[in-house]
Amino acid sequence: MTMFNPPHPGSILKEDVLPELGISVTEAAQQLGVSRVALSRLINGKAGISADMAIRLEAWMKGPTAESWVRMQAEYDLWQARQKPKPDVTPIDRPKAA
Repeated sequence: MTMFNPPHPGSILKEDVLPELGISVTEAAQQLGVSRVALSRLINGKAGISADMAIRLEAWMKGPTAESWVRMQAEYDLWQARQKPKPDVTPIDRPKAA
């Protein structure tokens, strides 16, 4: 089932995770082994969660799996793409089985 307007996964980090942990973006970036700019872009919805970042988040939080982070990003991306006009695509005509 597709969620209606799913949140960007970075907003979960920004609004829920970092306040719960009581740490800054800078401190979280250091703990994750990424630049502050990279984490800031993620939490502000300017970048998506890569497979590498998903693995880092899984190890850091010992909670949501890397797969769940990637799934959240895919759901967000698909919902966003479906809000745009549909592309002009010609379906493939498949031969009928004999």
